[in-house]
Amino acid sequence: MTDKPDRLTHIDEAGEARMVDVGAKAETDRTATAEGYVRMKPETLALIESGNAKKGDVIAVARIAGIMGAKQTSNLIPLCHPLMLTKVKVDIAADHALPGLRVQATAALTGKTGVEMEALTAVSVACLTIYDMAKAADRDMEIGAIRLVEKSGGKSGEFRRSKED
Repeated sequence: MTDKPDRLTHIDEAGEARMVDVGAKAETDRTATAEGYVRMKPETLALIESGNAKKGDVIAVARIAGIMGAKQTSNLIPLCHPLMLTKVKVDIAADHALPGLRVQATAALTGKTGVEMEALTAVSVACLTIYDMAKAADRDMEIGAIRLVEKSGGKSGEFRRSKED
């Protein structure tokens, strides 16, 4: 892994915000995986798993919302490059110990800039969709721990969150 930059990449020498110029960068295969969760009452989780939520299939809709969110990242996050994603996968699984739903998203492409923000946006939008679709049953739900799990490709190389985190 290369050294960390000594300044923020989206701020120029005058302190002005800017979109990073990636024109001279080499295209590489890049992937990123992010995760998060929605904690809820056990009965809310049971309602979602049964498929009887008033708004419909919470998990299926949240999965589609996450994919759509990844594709819209550059419209949501200032200074993000619009990307031609080749893969977005959103997995949502029940975790009765939480209790709630765990969300994981992976984004990939061959390009000049990374896909961390797309994976993080996919998780965020999926979690927000779960909340929206189940809030009539449980307004105490909590969205948490949205974070990058791993990334590969590009000049900065590999990143993997340690298992202790």
